[in-house]
Amino acid sequence: MVLGLYMAQMNFNIEAKEAIDPIIDLAIKHDYKKRLCQIYSIMGCYYCFAEENYPEAFKTLEEALKIPEEVKDNLTSVLPNFWFGTALGWNCEFERSANYFQRALDINFAVKNVWGISATKSALSYFSYYHHGKIGLQFQTTEEALRIAEESGDIYPKAMAYTNHGISCYGKGSLEEAEKHLLKGVEFCERINFYSWNGCARLHLGETYLEMGDFPRSKEHYEKGIWVLENIRLLPSWVNLTRVGLARSKVMNKEKDVNLESLYVHSRNNKVKALEGWFPRFIGEILLNVDDQHISEAEHWIQKAIDADQRNRMMFHLGKDYALYADLFKRKGERLKARENLGKAIEILKECGADGWVEKAEKELAMIT
Repeated sequence: MVLGLYMAQMNFNIEAKEAIDPIIDLAIKHDYKKRLCQIYSIMGCYYCFAEENYPEAFKTLEEALKIPEEVKDNLTSVLPNFWFGTALGWNCEFERSANYFQRALDINFAVKNVWGISATKSALSYFSYYHHGKIGLQFQTTEEALRIAEESGDIYPKAMAYTNHGISCYGKGSLEEAEKHLLKGVEFCERINFYSWNGCARLHLGETYLEMGDFPRSKEHYEKGIWVLENIRLLPSWVNLTRVGLARSKVMNKEKDVNLESLYVHSRNNKVKALEGWFPRFIGEILLNVDDQHISEAEHWIQKAIDADQRNRMMFHLGKDYALYADLFKRKGERLKARENLGKAIEILKECGADGWVEKAEKELAMIT
C-alpha cells in the first residue's frame, strides 16, 4: 500500500490530485483521519512537483503530519515526512530536510521496511547532502542504500539507489563510475516506468558525458530526460534546466542552432531555489563557448551563479561556479584572477569531499603560469 502511494505521488501527481478532488470535502466533513493524511500528502506533492508552489506544499504537508500524531499512527507519517524532506531540500533548507528524512527512516527501521530504508537513504543523499555539498556523506549514504537495495532484491529501491550512487560518483569526480551506475539506474527506471528518477538520471548523465567530452551522448540523455519529464507533466523548472543543459551540449558540440533568448526565459521562469545558481552557470558556460562575442555576458551570468549558490549554500555548485569563472579569466588572459578563482574552487571542493574535481582544478592551476 505504501509503495503504491509512493509511486503514484512520485510519477502521477496530476492524476492523483484529479482522483482525490471530488472526495476532499467529504473526507474533511467526516473527519476521516487516515485518508486525510494521504489526501494532504498527495496535495503537498502536487504543489511541490506540478505547481512548484513551495509555501503551499509546506503548509499542506504540515497538515498531513498533524494527523498521525492525533491518531497515534506513526506509519501513516512516513510519506509526508519523506515528501517534506524532498521539498525542503529543493528549497535549500538542508538541515530541516535531513531531519524529516531521518523521521521517515526511523519509522522504516522500526517496521523493518527494507525497500523504504533504501529509498529514504537515496533521497536523503540527494536532497539533503548533494546540493549542500556534503559529497563524502552523500557517497557513504548511497553506498548503504545500494547495498540494502541489492539485498532486498526489489527493483524500486534499486532504481533509486543506482541513480543516486551514480550522482554521488559524479560528485566525487569519478566519471566512469558515475556513468556505470547512472546507466544501471536508467535501466531499472525504464523497466518500472519510474519517470521522475529516470529524468533525474538522464540529467546527470548529460552532465557526466559533457565532462567526459562525449557531447553527442550528453545531448542524447538530455533529450531523453526532457521527453521523460514532459511525459508526466511534472517538474517544469527541472525540464527547463534539462533544456538549457541540452543547449550547452550542442554548443560544446559546435552546433549553432541555439536560441539564447529562450535560455534566459527558462532561467527567469525558474521556481526552484536549488536551481537559482544552476541555470546561470549553464548559461554562462554556453555564452563562454558559443563564440568570442559574449564574454562580458558570460561573466554576468557566472557572477549570478556565484551569488545564488553562496546565498543558498549550494556548496558543490559554488565550487564549480568558481572553476568556470577561472576559465573565463584564463580566456581573457587575466592569469592572476584565473588563479585566484581556481584557488577558491579548490578550497570549496576540498571541503565538499569532491576529490576528483579538486584534482582536476589543481592540474589546471599548475598550468596557469
